[in-house]
This record gives sequence, C-alpha cells and structure tokens, in this order.
Amino acid sequence: MAGTEVAYDPDSSRRSQDDTATLIPHSGNLEESSGRGVKTTRFKDDDEVVEITLDVQRDSVGIEDVRAVDDSGSGHGGGFDGLSLVSPSSSRSGKLASKLRQVTNGLKLKNSSNKPQQSQVGKNVRKRLDRSKSGAVVALKGLQFVTAKVGHDGWAAVEKGFNQLQVDGVLLRSRFGKCIGMDGSDEFAMQVFDSLARKRGIVKQVLTKDELKDFWNQLSDQGFDNRLRTFFDMVDKNADGRITAEEVKEIITLSASANKLYKLKERAEEYTALIMEELDPTNLGYIELEDLEALLLQSPSQAASRSTITHSSKLSKALSMRLATNEDKGPFYHYWQEFLYFLEENWKRIWVMTLWLSICIGLFVWKFIQYRHRAVFDIMGYCVTTAKGAAETLKFNMALVLLPVCRNTITWIRSKTKIGAVVPFNDNINFHKVIAAGVAVGVALHAGAHLTCDFPRLLRASDAAYEPMKPFFGEKRPPNYWWFVKGTEGWTGVVMVILMSIAFLLAQPWFRRNRLKDSNPLKKMTGFNAFWFTHHLFVIVYTLLVVHGICLYLSRKWYKKTTWMYLAVPVLLYVSERVIRLFRSHDAVRIQKVAVYPGNVLALYMSKPPGFRYRSGQYIFINCRAVSPYEWHPFSITSAPGDDYLSVHIRTRGDWTSRLRTVFSEACRPPTDGESGLLRADLSKGITESNARFPKLLIDGPYGAPAQDYREYDVLLLVGLGIGATPLISIVKDVLNHIQQGGSVAGTEPEGSGRTKKRPFMTKRAYFYWVTREEGSFEWFRGVMNEVAEKDKDGVIELHNHCSSVYEEGDARSALIVMLQELQHAKKGVDILSGTSVKTHFARPNWRKVFKHVAVNHDNQRVGVFYCGEPVLVPQLRQLSADFTHKTNTRFEFHKENF
Repeated sequence: MAGTEVAYDPDSSRRSQDDTATLIPHSGNLEESSGRGVKTTRFKDDDEVVEITLDVQRDSVGIEDVRAVDDSGSGHGGGFDGLSLVSPSSSRSGKLASKLRQVTNGLKLKNSSNKPQQSQVGKNVRKRLDRSKSGAVVALKGLQFVTAKVGHDGWAAVEKGFNQLQVDGVLLRSRFGKCIGMDGSDEFAMQVFDSLARKRGIVKQVLTKDELKDFWNQLSDQGFDNRLRTFFDMVDKNADGRITAEEVKEIITLSASANKLYKLKERAEEYTALIMEELDPTNLGYIELEDLEALLLQSPSQAASRSTITHSSKLSKALSMRLATNEDKGPFYHYWQEFLYFLEENWKRIWVMTLWLSICIGLFVWKFIQYRHRAVFDIMGYCVTTAKGAAETLKFNMALVLLPVCRNTITWIRSKTKIGAVVPFNDNINFHKVIAAGVAVGVALHAGAHLTCDFPRLLRASDAAYEPMKPFFGEKRPPNYWWFVKGTEGWTGVVMVILMSIAFLLAQPWFRRNRLKDSNPLKKMTGFNAFWFTHHLFVIVYTLLVVHGICLYLSRKWYKKTTWMYLAVPVLLYVSERVIRLFRSHDAVRIQKVAVYPGNVLALYMSKPPGFRYRSGQYIFINCRAVSPYEWHPFSITSAPGDDYLSVHIRTRGDWTSRLRTVFSEACRPPTDGESGLLRADLSKGITESNARFPKLLIDGPYGAPAQDYREYDVLLLVGLGIGATPLISIVKDVLNHIQQGGSVAGTEPEGSGRTKKRPFMTKRAYFYWVTREEGSFEWFRGVMNEVAEKDKDGVIELHNHCSSVYEEGDARSALIVMLQELQHAKKGVDILSGTSVKTHFARPNWRKVFKHVAVNHDNQRVGVFYCGEPVLVPQLRQLSADFTHKTNTRFEFHKENF
C-alpha cells in the first residue's frame, strides 16, 4: 500500500451538516515506518495538520494513532489514541474530530478491496479487528450468493442455463435467477441483477454471455468484502453510498418475500426502525457500508446455543472418527452390517410376520392335502384344492383383521402387560393393512379357482364322473353356469367380492386423501367420508360370510362348517369395543377455549370427563354431530396429564375438519393484545351467549400410541414435522410439570386402571426439534414455549424451532433475516418468527449433527427418539438411530407415528 495516493471523496461519506470543510492531502503517499506494517499520512485544513498512523495487515486496516501536528512536523499536544479526539475543553478538538471521522470513513470506503475490517466503538476507541479469531467467524459465513443449492456447479452450469434460456443470444432479466440457480426467488434475483448492472452502467434489461460471466465472477467471489459490497449495492439503489430507511424497508420486504415470511413482511416498518435505531443513533437518516458491516460482524449472543454440536469436546472428535466410514472393508461387509441393523431394528415385526405367514401356509397346505384325497379331486382337480386352501386362509384372515383395530384392547395390553416388549403394537394399522392384502390374495385364489375352473369342469364332466357328486349338487347335474351364480353360495360370494373390492380400493391413500384432480368425475366419490362409510360395509360382508360358510356345496356336517368358529371371538371382541365406545362417548365435553391459528389449525380446549386418565402421546377420537353424526376422527392430545383441561390441535386437511373449523370460527372473535391466533373464544369463566352457539363434541379414548412410552428413557429426542408436533408438545409439558414437582415419581395410568400406579419418571433431559414451513405455525404452541423458557431454570428441556421456508444461514437471501433476528433477540429477548424467547433456526436441521450432539452429551444412556409427522423423514432418522447405537456407547431407540 506504500506509495499509493490516498484520495478522499467527501460525498461518499457521512458528515455533519455544519461541517463542509474540504480535507486536502498534505503528504499524499502512505509512508512505511520502522519495518512494521505501519504507515502514516497527513491531511491539512487551513492552519491545522492531522497525521494518521495506520497498521496495515493483509486482511485489515487499523488506526494506530491520530495526532495534530504543526507544519514543521512536531506534535501538537499529545497523541490521540484511536478516535479519542474530543477534548471537553477544546472546541478546536471537536471540529477536528468531526473531520477525522470523515477521513476514516473515506479511507475505509476507498480501500474496500483489500481491507475487510470491522468498526467497534467502545470507550471511543476504534481498533483493528482480527476476524479470524473473533466471534464474528459465524457471521463471515453469511452473504453467500453462491451456496450448496445456488450455482454450486460453477460457471459450466450457468453457461448451460444461458444456452437453454437465451433469446437471440441474450438473457432476459426475468430469467436471470433461474439461470444462476436462484429458483423460487425471482424478485430477489432481479434486484441482484439491477445492482450488478447499475455498477457497470448497464441500462438494458438483457445480458450477453460475457456480461453474465462478469456478473457470475462477482457473485462467486468468496471474499467477504466483495460479498458485503455486492449486498450493499443491491440495497443502495441510487448508488450514493448511503442506505436510507426506505431502502432498508424495501430490502426487508424483499427478503421476507423470498423466504415466505409474510407476517415479518407486514412488520417491515417496525424492523426498519429497529435497524436504523441501532446503526443510525444520531438520526442522520441513513447508514453506510461500515455500519452494515458492524451489524454483520457482531458476535452472536448465543453462538454456543445455536450450534448443535459440541466442538470443544475431545469425545466429539473421537466420536467423529468412530462414525467415519471404513473404506478398507469390502461391499460384502457393508451389506452384512446393513442386514444386522435391519434384524435388530425389525426383529419384532419379523417374528410376527413369520408366524402369520406360517399359519396361512399351514392352513392352506392342510386343506389342500385334505381335498387332494377326496372324490371331488377326480373331477375338479387342483382347482378345488386351491380354492379350498385359499378359503381356509380367508376364514383365518377375516377373523384376524379385526384384532389390530380393537384399540381399547391393544391400549390395555400395552399399558398393563409386558407383551409390548415382543409384539410391535405400534404397527397395528400396518398389520391390519398386511392382513387385508392377505385377504385380497385369498379372495383372488378362491373366487378365481371356483368361477374359472371348478364350475366349468363340473359342467363338462361325464355322467359316470358326476355320480359321486350327486350328494352335493343333486341328482340332476347343474344345467348351466348361471345355476352356480344364482345359488346362495354363489350370490353371497359375488356380493362379498364386490363390497370388499370397493372398500379396499377407497382405502388406498390416493382415494382416501382425495388426491384426484378436480376435473376427475370420481373426485366426489372419494375422500375420508367414502373411506369411512365403505369400510363399515364390513357388517354386511361378515353377515354374508357366515351365510356363505354355512351353505357349502361340499360340506354337509355342521362341525365341518368352521367359518363361524373362526369369527366368533374376534367379532364378539370388536362388538364389545363398539358398545364400550357408545356408552363412554355418550356425554358431551364442555368447551372452554377455542383458537383459530394460521396454517388452518383449530385448537380446542375442553373439560376433562370424570375419571378420564391418559398419558402424554396418546390420542382420542372426536365426533361433532353438527358436522357429521357418524364420523369419528383421531387427534393427538396436546395437554399434559397434570393439566386440568383436555386440548387438541386440529389441522384442516379435508371436508370434515374444514366444516369443524367453520362452525367453531363463527362464534370466535379477533384476538386482543397479547393473545395469539386469528380468532379466539374463551369460555372458561362461565356460560355465555357464544357458548350456546358452539356445537357439542363427543370424545372417545384415550388410545395408545408410540410416543406414550417416553417415560422409560433417560433422554428424549423429540422430532415433530408440522402438525406432527402435537403429541410431542404434550410430552414436553409433562416433563416440565415433573420439573416443577421436583422430579416426582407419580405417574398416572390410562383410563380403565381404576387406580393411580406409582412408577419411576426416568427422563432427565429432553431435546425438542420442531420443523415447520410456515412462520405462523409457531403461534400454535407459543404459550408452551414461553412456559418452558420461564420455568425450566435448569435447562432440562432444550427447544429448537426450525423454519424450513427460510434459506439456510449463510445464504444472501436470508442474511438480513439473520441480522434482524440477532438484533431483535439482543434488544428485546424475543424471536422475530416465533414471538418467544426460543430462537428460531433457519432451514432444516443437520440430523447427523443433532444425533452426535446428543451422543456426546449422554454417553452410556438410553435415548428415546420419537418422531411424528410425514413419512419422508423416517428412513433417515431410523438409519441414524441404528448407526449411533452401534458406533457409540449411547443407545438410540426409534419410534415413529405418521400422520
């Protein structure tokens, strides 16, 4: 830098209104002194000469000393450390300080390419900041225009995009974002385009390939000062070197739109005032590059808590080595390890499926051999043996398919016995579906063999061959094929096949979740209602099945007609369950509070029915006769067992939930100050006119779910996706209640026990990760988060909110959001998205780091991993649980519940 003339443009720097003096370089070159990286220069203004000493490093410029000197070069007065130039007794010094600030700012602006520095004002001393050793390392990773998801394939991919998107050899401004990989942020990308074009004097709305490459070179430059300047230019639309409040508001609005943060967008003016208050304390009406840099480089107040991994621990490093893939071992070893993991994870399912398949195969073979040695085999051959073998498995599966949906029985067994240690009760619905598939196979073999093989062969048989069949089909041979179909055995079988086909088809996710296009004429015939009503056709099916099993062609003795024997116990058990539900859900609960939240979520708070006992993680069925008198829908309980009320949070996803939300919204009002939600109604203080308009609710339950076993674990890792957080919130509240009780061991058994049983509460630590796409979702459980932050003094519960609609930290599109979050949290202790003291993270978590964090902190402990949400995350969490269990001393046990 020595030998370089220092020029200063006063128009590009901040100054006071009454200070318009021009600073004239006295010695225009920076002179190096004493072999150090120290350089000096002088400036003259009328009769005053100022000498500034700079400490020039590779990546920073620091002001070592500023002093007033006379023309002869002697010191005038004492030296001035940094910017300590203002003397209370000297009006001259005040004027000098103002000028020196302009000099400093001018130097910083003119040396932006080799001088990435941070200005810190403290005790009026401005010193050089070593970025590599400060807490600002995290912030320096920000403002990335090229990230892992934007332009990561380099210029080759951008050039390919140009070739695909160009029109007559030029790229339109509207296609710039798509070309560089900034999909979904077109408005933001166009602002980047405008700033780069403005810098180069480009006024046309198109780019040539060479101009695009020039743009790309600047965007892909990883130097922080270059990224900072690019971002500053994007905000500074009139290129005057200053950012006004209006420009700050515009970039906040732009960033909020790019990250789908519409509530933050509505508060852009408030956050603009927050930034201007911080960076423009003297109310000049604008901020400069150095101010923006200071905000970016301020050390995050909670850098430790924001990190999900213990960096300083030696154990963490050792754990990383153990988790590293062993490249020396061959692929066979890898597959063998995967197979062992699979066995350990699924051994309960495997032995149950093996037992079920063995029984089905055994019944089929037994009946097959039995009919192989009967006279009918001589006419119908292997057709009849196949049909009868399939019929025997059908009787077994039609009986068995009822057991997985006997929810009261399953809840009682898993709560009162140890059978759950070997039977995967959590997979009851999946097993129900597997059995239904077995029924479908049995129907295909049985009906297919009869209709396409048995009956035609009997009709074609000779008189001699038909002789042994007379006791079964009559003295006269059946005249035609229709004789078989119109008989009791025939029409009952055909009707059952039709009804079961309809129920099976409409139970498929494509139809049950109503995923057909609006133009499809079948759309009105699908959805949950169609699924629910067609599934209840089983009453007709089972009646016809008993009749079909009595009127058999080839069996005349009553004890050989075994269909009713298979069905008796399961049907009796299921009917008993329905009767219990009918009596238990007879009385309506009293609505206490109602809240309608963003994201189409309805929260209902109701009175606890007498004797109603449950565990966190369980669910109830709700019926609202004003919506539909017959439909019952399951919802997770969000209140804790210790609460004096019962609550559920219902997301609108279909016809029934939409109508439920509508009928409750009609009696609600907009929230007052301090209340969350879009609409609310609080009836807990007594009966009101609004209460009379509320529909009555019936509940049935509680029923067991995977998350109810959380008390058996030392550590909890709770992962909720969207509305899937509902059962986990109940667990968090229950853990918090035990914290307030001093870790008491009193646990409550679910309904039906008739008493309260004491059992240890083993949980000592809980990690809750909630990932949601919408910022409004955080309002659902704002009260719980605030309660945890207020009452959990020992930090037993660690809350992590993640908003996946926001681009990951480091992306330029979310840089201002990160700055706002840090500033808001530092000043007010409130997060800008959740409105709580729990700081929101951006983008999805790095789940491997999450598991590593837990493993490092909880060596030789059992961690219960409970996931609730869409199935998309299940394979990753299950695999990580297996990996960390086998490669660390911490045991992770994975449980899932899909919505």
